[in-house]
Amino acid sequence: MSCGNCGNGSSPKGCNNNGGCSTGSCNRLNTFDWLAATELDPDGLHNIVEVSFKHGTRKDFFAVSREGMLLNSGDMVVVESGAGNDVGRVSLTGALVKLQMKKKKVREDRLLKQVRRLASSRDLERLEEARAKERDTLVRARAMARTLNLDMKISEVEFQGDGRKATFYFTANSRVDFRELIRQYAREFKVKVEMRQIGARQESSLIGGLGSCGRELCCSTWLTSFKNVSTKAARYQNLSINQSKLSGQCGRLKCCLNYELDVYIDAVKKFPKADKLKTQEGMAYFIKVDIFKKLMYYNLKLNSGRSHLVGLDIESVREIKKLNKQGEFPESFKSYLIAPQFEEPEVDFDADLTGSIVLKDDPKRRRRGGKRKNRNKKRKGRGKSNQNKKK
Repeated sequence: MSCGNCGNGSSPKGCNNNGGCSTGSCNRLNTFDWLAATELDPDGLHNIVEVSFKHGTRKDFFAVSREGMLLNSGDMVVVESGAGNDVGRVSLTGALVKLQMKKKKVREDRLLKQVRRLASSRDLERLEEARAKERDTLVRARAMARTLNLDMKISEVEFQGDGRKATFYFTANSRVDFRELIRQYAREFKVKVEMRQIGARQESSLIGGLGSCGRELCCSTWLTSFKNVSTKAARYQNLSINQSKLSGQCGRLKCCLNYELDVYIDAVKKFPKADKLKTQEGMAYFIKVDIFKKLMYYNLKLNSGRSHLVGLDIESVREIKKLNKQGEFPESFKSYLIAPQFEEPEVDFDADLTGSIVLKDDPKRRRRGGKRKNRNKKRKGRGKSNQNKKK
């Protein structure tokens, strides 16, 4: 993790990265400025900057109002907003800003908001005061929404830098009429209220946390676009469909299931399609594929009624499949086997144990059963002797 000076509102001193470190503590969802050391477009290099708010949870593009005002990544600036002024950190400058605008489909002629000036010590104090109120406001806001019986969850509260406006982020499964809630919020907190609905994944990105891998959530550190994740991704990777293990903090399927999906799809294409393989011993039915060992596992049902699990390599499966198409059937899989075959344990029914299944190679269970039977006889004998004594 980064140094402790990164989140105190001032310029970081320990890491000397001016708020642009990639650990996620100084500022989340940052873009690496690989053109910082180059001199491209020196005249219009700083006319548009990207500013992040509340450690990268929200970002926007602003035009520099005054000519000759040079801004660097990590500078705290005062920008225009819909209601008053806001305070944010410059997260990106230079030629990469235009590339980010093109990626997010933002046109330059639509940039109406501007950077007014560098933030003073008084601006930073107001920002800290506003951030200090967010926790108590969130608890109170949730209680007020619950009293109105609204089917919604207030996820996060963000105050504007000057404290005049508060944005309430919420999640809901259906449409919610929160007009009365807005009136109560404005009356209670004395600010201009904005309600913004977000999804489950956006909520996890906003709040943050640690995943099952032990690292910070991808959506809160570097992942900006959320692609659809289906259970097919787990099936291609031979993962068990366990909802609790495959779900992330947001309750949806983990985004990381898509990271290696293309590799698995390309690897599966190299395996032949052979659901059934026939030999003189019996029919083998396809079960699963081991992509790393390049093996295909089949359940061989013998004519005698028993079954084996056999592993065959790709070339052996293709050869046997070709023979089956020609109407030829090999005697057995023994000459093709690569992985060891697993036999089912033989079972036998013991009449003395009232039909319970006993393994042939497990004599201990028979002894235990015999002891229990003798114990039952002794208890019955004791019961009869006690009755005779009473008589």
